[in-house]
Amino acid sequence: MVKLSNYFLFTKREDPAEAEVISHKLMLRANMIKKLSSGIYLFLPVGWRIFKKLEAIIREEMNKAGAFEIYMPAVHPATLWRQTGRWDIYGNEMLKFTDRNGRECCFGPTHEEVVTWLAAQEVKSWRDLPFTLYQIQVKFRDEIRPRFGVMRSREFIMKDAYSFGKSQDELNEAYDSMYKAYWRIFSRCDLDFKVVEADTGAIGGADSHEFIVLANTGESKIVYCPRCGWAANTERAELKEFKFKKAKYTEKKEINTGEAKTVEEVAKKLETDPSEIAKSVVFTVTFKSKNGEFYDENVMCVVRGDREVNEIKVQNFLSKLKDETVMGLKMYTGEDLPFGNIGPLGFDGMILLDNSLKFIDYFIVGANKEGYHITGIKAGDLKGDNYHWGDFAEAKAGDVCPKCGEALNESRGIEVGHIFKLGIKYSEKLGATFVDKDGKEKPIIMGCYGIGVARTVASIIEQKADKFGCIFPHTVSPFTVGVIDLKANNESSAVALNLYQNLKAKLFNPAILAEDVLLDDRDESPGVKFADADLMGVAYQVVVGRSFVKEGKVELKVRETGERLKISPEEVVDKITEFINHKNKSIEERIRSCPLT
Repeated sequence: MVKLSNYFLFTKREDPAEAEVISHKLMLRANMIKKLSSGIYLFLPVGWRIFKKLEAIIREEMNKAGAFEIYMPAVHPATLWRQTGRWDIYGNEMLKFTDRNGRECCFGPTHEEVVTWLAAQEVKSWRDLPFTLYQIQVKFRDEIRPRFGVMRSREFIMKDAYSFGKSQDELNEAYDSMYKAYWRIFSRCDLDFKVVEADTGAIGGADSHEFIVLANTGESKIVYCPRCGWAANTERAELKEFKFKKAKYTEKKEINTGEAKTVEEVAKKLETDPSEIAKSVVFTVTFKSKNGEFYDENVMCVVRGDREVNEIKVQNFLSKLKDETVMGLKMYTGEDLPFGNIGPLGFDGMILLDNSLKFIDYFIVGANKEGYHITGIKAGDLKGDNYHWGDFAEAKAGDVCPKCGEALNESRGIEVGHIFKLGIKYSEKLGATFVDKDGKEKPIIMGCYGIGVARTVASIIEQKADKFGCIFPHTVSPFTVGVIDLKANNESSAVALNLYQNLKAKLFNPAILAEDVLLDDRDESPGVKFADADLMGVAYQVVVGRSFVKEGKVELKVRETGERLKISPEEVVDKITEFINHKNKSIEERIRSCPLT
């Protein structure tokens, strides 16, 4: 029996000073989580209930998709990560340590190495394939700046799945199956989300998609087409066409721009548009050569002044161009270049030129001399071995959709899921092979698929919360129904207890969560009880109080809409069932809208 009078719950009325976003504030106030140290949180009873309900949805959909659940160790030997080359690539986010026997280990930030090792041990023949394995397990990434509560924490729980197949067709089939499973999972959470083309990052592989929950506080920025539905994050969105700009300055000459440094200042000084100014950004790039040596090189990236440089695009381009691993970029901090006046003419180093510069007839560049710029530069003036053209600009609203030509919209969001086509990136390096029908040994073709479980909970709060607290759909609400006993008299309290027992017995599947109904029987004021139910996000609230004494009625409140009904106690179960069925129908409609269905 779940009674608030003896429940582990210590809600707070004020927003904690440490919290920046609404989900962090409300999860702390509702006593869902408790900070132990930077980026490391305890999940308390209310928060853990939400987590377990989401976990049940994920597990159900993974099983339905034919995946098999396993559990892998959190601590990994360094030898596996060295075989794939990621021991160094992952950088300082990987928590590394040495055990008492001097063996190097890490606390796994992800499990590609371990699961591929497992496949290498077990798979022998083409008859053993295909299959998909998954787990729901703790990970650790030593974030340089943990923030936003469980949305960017150091220790977190992830659902990660891995598919193994004989061919590209089997990979595509597994990938599409996971895409549809993810669509069902986030639809069942009643989230407004988009699926976008994404960069593969440190995981690697070919294609990937992110599942982005739309929220203004999200760290991800996406662009999407309102006509054809194409969408991508700004790290992946390939820009091929820009609006053409006619330049004011066509004569090639050096011009004094005085103290003007930024693009905006130079444009104002010269009374022209920022798009006519070429923005030059210099990075110190750390490369890792094929023989394992590290070295630094200065690289300039030049984009049109009304654009921003996308560092991920720069990193990916350099890795392909040099066929060496880019370990990271940092802004150039030397004193040899006059900041605010640097430009691509005469720069001693590799220069990356964004395609946006081709869509203006003449542009202005820094003269590499304090206080001066050069006007009248054409795209054709920048050529030679040091110059490389490509897509380096950050996509934004108004850019042209690469699929249909419509102007793109822009939104912010939270990445809750990411799926990858890995190919043979890991299997080849770790010896995960099979003997095919033709008798030849071949590497297994893999995919991987992740969901941030706690981040998904926070995303629901970010997207749905109001000034009173959390709003959850009944599918993941900590308690689907809360019976609030205002203790008007002994008879009303008896009715509240009876309602609690009837709801618990008739509405819910004990296989998922046996105690999905809450009874607030505390000796607290009505205001405190109402505030706590709203704060926690209890989906349906049944109030037994003065209305029952006067009219024999109880009040039913729908947390999501604020709708209130006065009904008899005998109608409560049927009415809540009606609301739940209606919500389930809207969720089913969303599931059917999956583009791969």
